[in-house]
Amino acid sequence: MSRLSYHKKAERWDVWEVSCHGPEEGNPFAEHWMKGSFSCDKETVDADGFYDGGGIYKVRFMPSYEGEYTFKVTADFLEEEECGSFSSMPAGAGNHGPVRVADTYHFAYEDGTPYYSIGTTCYVWDLQSDERIAQTLETLRNSAFNKIRFCIFPKHYDYNLGEPRSYPYEGTPMDSSVLTKENFWDYVGNAQGNDWDFYRFNTEHFRHIEKCILALRDLGIEADLIVMHPYDRWGFSAMNKEQDDHYWKYVIARFSSYRNVWWSLANEFDLMKSKTEEDWERYGAMLVEKDPYHHLRSIHNCMRMYDHSRPWITHCSIQRVDLYKSSELVDEWREKFHKPVVMDEIAYEGNIQHGWGNISGEEMLRRFWEAVCRGGYPGHGETYMNPDDILWWSHGGKLHGESYKRFGLLHAIMSETPGSGLMPYKRVWDEVCAVPEEKEGEEKAVKDYYLIYYSFMRPSFRDFCFDEETPFRVKVIDTWDMTVEDRGVFCGKFRVELPGKPYMAVQIKKEQ
Repeated sequence: MSRLSYHKKAERWDVWEVSCHGPEEGNPFAEHWMKGSFSCDKETVDADGFYDGGGIYKVRFMPSYEGEYTFKVTADFLEEEECGSFSSMPAGAGNHGPVRVADTYHFAYEDGTPYYSIGTTCYVWDLQSDERIAQTLETLRNSAFNKIRFCIFPKHYDYNLGEPRSYPYEGTPMDSSVLTKENFWDYVGNAQGNDWDFYRFNTEHFRHIEKCILALRDLGIEADLIVMHPYDRWGFSAMNKEQDDHYWKYVIARFSSYRNVWWSLANEFDLMKSKTEEDWERYGAMLVEKDPYHHLRSIHNCMRMYDHSRPWITHCSIQRVDLYKSSELVDEWREKFHKPVVMDEIAYEGNIQHGWGNISGEEMLRRFWEAVCRGGYPGHGETYMNPDDILWWSHGGKLHGESYKRFGLLHAIMSETPGSGLMPYKRVWDEVCAVPEEKEGEEKAVKDYYLIYYSFMRPSFRDFCFDEETPFRVKVIDTWDMTVEDRGVFCGKFRVELPGKPYMAVQIKKEQ
């Protein structure tokens, strides 16, 4: 009789798992292993299993096709190979599969549906109270965000002196009653006072993160998981090589079968002084080897950019490194790395003391439109002062700014792009212009679509002429007031009157 427990049906691109009882004595996280192999007529996938506590071992799988699958499970505690089968059913509404790179610089779901990233950062929203997590999910439900960056480990930084709801390891944390706003930097990267077993995971911590990933999936939001970061008083950022590898293998085995997962190796890798380039390359190689679904992979900088041309990196995850310029550099990074450019931190709308966290809502929106019209994908964050130190950028909850209210219009305009996405186009010197991404050899003198953004400039009119015959429909977009005015169809030379105010855009599309 089989010792395995599993469902007989799964949805395509959904999480399916098989489990069985095994040894509880000793340290099951380090002393035992379980693996699965899954096959249909179109694919064979091998996946590592993991220990989920209580004597339960699991292997998870994400079927990429519809049809009948067979599988076999092996483990060091099973006397012989166990086998079974299940049916992969059609994907349900809203299930388009994992996000992939498309046409070099853009993204699409696995079923071919274009994906236009509108991201936000909310580092440890997942480690807050149930009430605040529910509030965060409701805020996301009513926003245009379709990606969120957040951490597996807790975070120690300004406005983040409290304890998380749980810890990733079994053990005891330091006494946080000694922390103050004045001395918190003394504890960054300081592991003293903690007592962890870095080979025994707190399974409840990881189960809770899985609930958060699933809640995001059900909202159509990608979970950009930050696997490591430097803002730490618990010693998680200073584990040795063996402990790091043990952690990475466990995380990959648990999370890789969720279709909405992205991997961010680190937030601000260059601040993690105990890690070398050899370490980051090892983690990247481990992801390539052990994530059977090849989810998107990135690494995020503070001041020193990583070499995003490395083959294991699928897209650029960039924090601006100049006090003023951010999205203006997207063209340069596209040309340098030939990968999608995601501006995961172009500064934060807010009013805290740090220069990265006090731009206006108008400037945040300007950077969003600028990034999009240069062929990139912008990311949002919010850091408004709060009497309880509850800032969206770390805790989630409610948004208090203005820029996020206006991203829905931008996403709608992005979704009207013919093809996979936009690319920068040098039409004239004094505007930011985008056209649909062109494959090599496809360039045409007159494009079918132009999106022109005037940023902080305030023209009262602009004159256009593309050719004498092609009819173009012209729309004037007020990106701040969120109005779209259809000005009609024009041929030859024509003038577009504008209100002489900033943050205006003009959409010019060939009339079919």
